[in-house]
Amino acid sequence: MAIRINPIALSIHHDDAALRKKVISLLRIPETELKEVQIRRRSIDARKKEDIRYSYMLDVTVENEAHVLKKNRDVRVTQAETVSYAVPSHGEETLLHRPVVVGSGPAGLFAGLLLAREGYHPIILERGLPVEERARVIDRFWKRGILDPECNVSFGEGGAGTFSDGKLNTLVKDRFGRNQEVLKAFVRFGADEEILWEQKPHVGTDRLIGIIRGIREEILDLGGEIRFSACVSRLVKEDNRLRGVILKDGEEIPCSVLIAAIGHSARDSIQRFYEQGIRMEAKPFAVGLRIQHPQHLIDVSQYGEREAAFLSPAPYKLTGKSRDGRGVYTFCMCPGGYVVNASSEEGMTAVNGMSYHDRNSQNANSAVIVTVSPEEYGGTENPLAGILFQRELETRAYRAGKGKIPVQLYGDFCAGIISSEFRTVSPCFRGETQFADLNPVLGASISRALRDGMSQFDRKIRGFALPDAILAGVESRTSSPVRILRDSSFVSSLDGFYPCGEGAGYAGGIMSAAMDGMKVAEAVIHRYAPCRTAEEGRKRTD
Repeated sequence: MAIRINPIALSIHHDDAALRKKVISLLRIPETELKEVQIRRRSIDARKKEDIRYSYMLDVTVENEAHVLKKNRDVRVTQAETVSYAVPSHGEETLLHRPVVVGSGPAGLFAGLLLAREGYHPIILERGLPVEERARVIDRFWKRGILDPECNVSFGEGGAGTFSDGKLNTLVKDRFGRNQEVLKAFVRFGADEEILWEQKPHVGTDRLIGIIRGIREEILDLGGEIRFSACVSRLVKEDNRLRGVILKDGEEIPCSVLIAAIGHSARDSIQRFYEQGIRMEAKPFAVGLRIQHPQHLIDVSQYGEREAAFLSPAPYKLTGKSRDGRGVYTFCMCPGGYVVNASSEEGMTAVNGMSYHDRNSQNANSAVIVTVSPEEYGGTENPLAGILFQRELETRAYRAGKGKIPVQLYGDFCAGIISSEFRTVSPCFRGETQFADLNPVLGASISRALRDGMSQFDRKIRGFALPDAILAGVESRTSSPVRILRDSSFVSSLDGFYPCGEGAGYAGGIMSAAMDGMKVAEAVIHRYAPCRTAEEGRKRTD
């Protein structure tokens, strides 16, 4: 057991000895009685720029724990309660074939990893390429503009999160230890150990490539199978029960369990599932533009001039409301990052943000986005109307940028003028750019709401509405515009079909998607018994 101290604050310049001294003083014990100090959480308290501090949650082990707890009346000192992740007991229903996981983003990989560890020998179908090959294909697209619709920033091993910032924070309340289990897996496969306790953990695209490769290798070592360039074109069903899937090349794979972890950009897959009777509904999402500022501007605003160099690069998260009541907020903020061309369909342009592990570019970027409801884009009549709306915006962006990322300085966006040159903010992009007017891309209502939000954000971060800040469009993939309905056992309207992750409308980032993948895999494990051997599983399927 351990004693938990929460919170405990120290100067950002403290050393380990100072941390131990603070614990000893708070608990009123001799130094010899303090055995171990373990960081559970660390965040930065920058409310007072002249005295910025680290705020910790610690678990400490001491001699005579009961006595120490009894003599400490401080509300910050309690008995530590830790949650250990536990896999549910295996079910008894016979699994006729090996379970199939469609998609190898965070949801699909962690569903597949859990199934593999429990002896279910899953088959993972990925329409794109292995992460190493995928990186080369994406680099070619950014440099030469050659798009592969099956392998890009959205599709391929690792999912869309691989070519993002690798942020591992989530707002999902976790009572079962899945969050820590996912973080431990990342550390095991190469992430820094500090992600286990930092409030806003981050990996970076460059590190994610090796981590994903490590997850793949463990799944294969445990008897799983991963097939690349394998896109599902049709479901095989009988009496409202899943019987298999047919791939684009005509191959049929029998299965009675399919985890659909297709990602938020697999619009063709969503449409095919809808046409085959899978129940769905439209959901709210948000669209807007990416904005770039000098990272130093953000650092000074968040930490003050004195500490900016020590603590940078700084993140931010801003929320506001437009005059007509729309929510306006920043999303997927990338300190020291790049704005990237994240297109996945011909004739359409979408952007995203990305950072490498060191976060060492000179700019900060984030999406500034405006909420849109199903009532606004026709989702009450057609569950797929949000996809049509996204495509319309991306088509406008493609035309405005002549196939490149359309960009505009913020001051010119407000004036409706096409920019002619970058000024005090040097651009940090992955992909070619073209000056354009972004107002017609978004439309008058969303553009107006975005400007309302920007003026509010400028009061929170001085210089946020910098006229030379660089806008890029269009940010349309913030989340899925569709929710594939599932019941309390995670099954859709078709028995055996398990919607999962961002594409199904149940997650909004790497961590929440990975955790949802685990939840769905747990549901499969709880219902079905595994094959006794890998060979038996293969024979049933093959």
